[in-house]
Amino acid sequence: MTTGPPPGGATATPRRGNRPLPAIVGYGVLVGIAGGLAAWFFRLLIGLVHNLMFLGRLSVSYDANVHTPPSPWGAAVVLVPVVGAVGVVYAVTHFAPEAKGHGVPEVMDAVHYDSGVIRPIVAVIKALASALSIGSGGSVGREGPIVQIGSAVGSSLGQVRHLSTPDLQLLIAAGSAAGIAATFNAPLGGVLFAVELLLVRVSGRALLVVAAAVAAAIAVARRLLGSQLAFTVLQLQQTKPLSASWVALLALVVTGAVVGVVAAAFIRGLYWAEDRFELHFRNPYLAHVVGMATVGLVMYGFFRWLGDYNVQGVGYATITDVLRDIILNPWILLALAAGKWLVTVLTLGSGASGGVFSPSLFMGAAVGAIAGHAFAAMGLSVDPTVFVLGGMAGTVAGTTGAVLTGIVVVTEMTGDFAIAVPLLVVAATANAVRRYLSPATIYAEKLLRRGRWVPTGLQAAGINTIRARDMMAPLPAPAGAATAAAVVDVDASVFAVILALETGSAVTVTDGDTVVGTVTRDAVDAAIRRLGQGTPLPPRPGPSPDQDGDGLGP
Repeated sequence: MTTGPPPGGATATPRRGNRPLPAIVGYGVLVGIAGGLAAWFFRLLIGLVHNLMFLGRLSVSYDANVHTPPSPWGAAVVLVPVVGAVGVVYAVTHFAPEAKGHGVPEVMDAVHYDSGVIRPIVAVIKALASALSIGSGGSVGREGPIVQIGSAVGSSLGQVRHLSTPDLQLLIAAGSAAGIAATFNAPLGGVLFAVELLLVRVSGRALLVVAAAVAAAIAVARRLLGSQLAFTVLQLQQTKPLSASWVALLALVVTGAVVGVVAAAFIRGLYWAEDRFELHFRNPYLAHVVGMATVGLVMYGFFRWLGDYNVQGVGYATITDVLRDIILNPWILLALAAGKWLVTVLTLGSGASGGVFSPSLFMGAAVGAIAGHAFAAMGLSVDPTVFVLGGMAGTVAGTTGAVLTGIVVVTEMTGDFAIAVPLLVVAATANAVRRYLSPATIYAEKLLRRGRWVPTGLQAAGINTIRARDMMAPLPAPAGAATAAAVVDVDASVFAVILALETGSAVTVTDGDTVVGTVTRDAVDAAIRRLGQGTPLPPRPGPSPDQDGDGLGP
């Protein structure tokens, strides 16, 4: 009795067992070097696109922390995102559909459902498409692209060397960590990103490989990009981060709750926009052009109002203004947060390529500033800047579910670990509130909509111990098993069973040539819930205009 092809279409190339520790660490170093070079090249490419399209200048020099000068195109600058959109759709549709979107879900899908296989072309197309999106004014960040680029490098090296699936998965995590570390100058943040979101098993061996990749990436990136902090916050060097009063801690909790609502609104808004564009536009070019034309209008509207294209691109210049108390008006801060939310859901929802970290940092900074200045005006002994940084960490934590990553990346970007405790309070609260309002993270939600569940919260190791034999109902089969259209081995993983369930409401379980039971969707859902995973297995996907899940139509 046959069981079909490998999960996710993985190649059948024979692979060796796990490599000795020195060998896999060496591969990790190579992946890290490549990740550091990729982060440098990607930043140059963004600068080239941005200068050419916004200013008509052929230059790679670009500081995201400084506002873009007024464009010589005048009001016609609203068409710059439109031109970028055409290039993005062409690259994605013709060469790598998986390069569309924010990238991390595709990496998670490859780790859990495709045996760690990522096509090498993804690294090239992701860099090009995301540079076009960011450089032409799309409201997306660098972290998603560099995660997918680094992961593709790790997977490609592993495939060339015929590494085992666990080692392939490990190099993917190492590549993502290297990319995050090099992009944000945040080595600890890179390691934690891999641990919280991508590592299948957290072990001494895995951590050593990831650490080696991060160390190599940081060495290369600091050599090429410098070691300066992403944000210099002088206020934190001159004042106490937070008074130790219960009232101040309560203020942080309230801020975290508000930020959690913002994170939930971001997740729901993004996928609402994605649904609307897929429903009303069958042509991906038309969908993205309409979305980015609206982004251009909003961007130009802010320029006419405040004198800068505040909501375009990664938005670090505006975050810097908020941190330096250049923008204090609460209505302007609220407008910036709402505007960034709008242009981000339009950018990604209509088909752009880019990450969600930077928009999260932007919205969190604006909302945190409103809260901080409000509490200070009430007479609390607090530094509003701490609330700005708390909002940044909290929105990242709530949106992605990577709480520790959000905290550590923000502290490493500012260089002040004295704010770690306030950030922890805000980030943990924000994540809890977001989970209540929107159970899935922004990454997991994309896969759930394809019918694929992924573990979160360091539960990957636990879920990988469960096999079909642990979930099956022995013969005679339950009533729902009559619809079983797929077959899995008794030792099949949870992820193999979920893939098989895409063809029916139950799967047949065999031991050799003997049928021994069935597994239903309810049984898989129960196994997930027993591990404390609050997000249930989604219903089986039905026919839709986007049956292959790449967002590009049939």
